[in-house]
Amino acid sequence: MHSAAPAKTTLFATYFALIALLALSAAAAKWQIGPLWNLFIALGIAAVKTALVFLVFMQLRYQRGLVRVFALAGFLWLAISGVLTFSDYLTRGWTP
Repeated sequence: MHSAAPAKTTLFATYFALIALLALSAAAAKWQIGPLWNLFIALGIAAVKTALVFLVFMQLRYQRGLVRVFALAGFLWLAISGVLTFSDYLTRGWTP
């Protein structure tokens, strides 16, 4: 197992990057460039934030293959669960 950990400057830089992306996400919600483009921008920002959290705070950047595989599998199962829940919600009879 690789025991390297991120430096404090890396943690603080990542934290401030996440705060900046949060502000960018809030500002992007105000832009009216079409519902499809707003969705792509929001999902892109969310993907960058997720990657930062996975790589730095979960320390996947410093881990070897099997740990990364299991972290990806956990995220994949979470995504599948979200998609199935949302599809169930959309197929209800009371949904407009």
